[in-house]
Amino acid sequence: MSGEVGGKRIGVREVAVAAGVSTQTVSRVLNGYPGIRDATRERVLDAVAALDYRVNNAARALGTSLTRTVGVVASDAVLHGPAAGIAALERAARARGRWISTAYTDSDDPADIDAAVRHLLDQGVDGIVLVAAHGATALDGFDVPIVPLYGESGARQRDAAALVVEHLTDLGHRRIIEVAGPSDWRESLARTAGVADAVARLDLELVDRAEGDWSAASGFALSEAVAARVREGVTAVAVANDQMALGLIGGLTARGLAVPADVSIAGFDDNPDAAFYTPALTTVRLDVEGEAAHAVAAVMGESSAPPAEPVLVVRASTASPR
Repeated sequence: MSGEVGGKRIGVREVAVAAGVSTQTVSRVLNGYPGIRDATRERVLDAVAALDYRVNNAARALGTSLTRTVGVVASDAVLHGPAAGIAALERAARARGRWISTAYTDSDDPADIDAAVRHLLDQGVDGIVLVAAHGATALDGFDVPIVPLYGESGARQRDAAALVVEHLTDLGHRRIIEVAGPSDWRESLARTAGVADAVARLDLELVDRAEGDWSAASGFALSEAVAARVREGVTAVAVANDQMALGLIGGLTARGLAVPADVSIAGFDDNPDAAFYTPALTTVRLDVEGEAAHAVAAVMGESSAPPAEPVLVVRASTASPR
């Protein structure tokens, strides 16, 4: 239904006048037609928001079989990675004249994830993006496309993890440890694969591998074991996310080890706080906005530019071994 201003019902005509375009252009933007200039689309969407024009998705779905809504199944949204992914999906959907509907789940329960998917399907979403997708999450057998946020292959996740290992090698490190994320996460598996590929290709020694739960607390908890390895000659640690790296640095510091003088630490994600850690964290950044745009386009059966390649961000937490 449309909104009202001063008792007058707001419709497509009023939106067109406010945006300075034709009613046909408004209709094309609202229905997601390709070929609309970005500036024009933005003017129309701004006018829609300013006038509080509301499209009746139920009525439109009767004629088009589409609700213009993208479902998002998310778990562990308190973590930086999933939270940033959800926000990026919201922006990507809005840029295409869509909205998102989000269902939050228990990441450890496949039945709960399945129930969330079916809940969104009952709302008539046109496709579903999985944020923080787990290995056991089914992606087929449904009537709409279902894709993980970072793609089925996780290729850019692997490439990003390899960048970290290559950086440590360039500094002169030969004996490293990997601190991985939970083994049931697709993203964690992709990052571990990237570390393994780089270690084999560069003929390094992966002295040990530990697994955390993405939290700073788990990084801190692993610091005792990592500290023992450092005293045995390990000089660098590749950590699967910045939050675990933060906890690990804190734990190593509490045990009398200095970063990077005694051991270099590199993270993953480039979260907004990483530049303000002590020391500032070397990490790798994914194009989350591009990944979100690609995922939204994929579930809507549309095309989009590929996400940008990962970027290594070098800061003070890594240095050549002493």
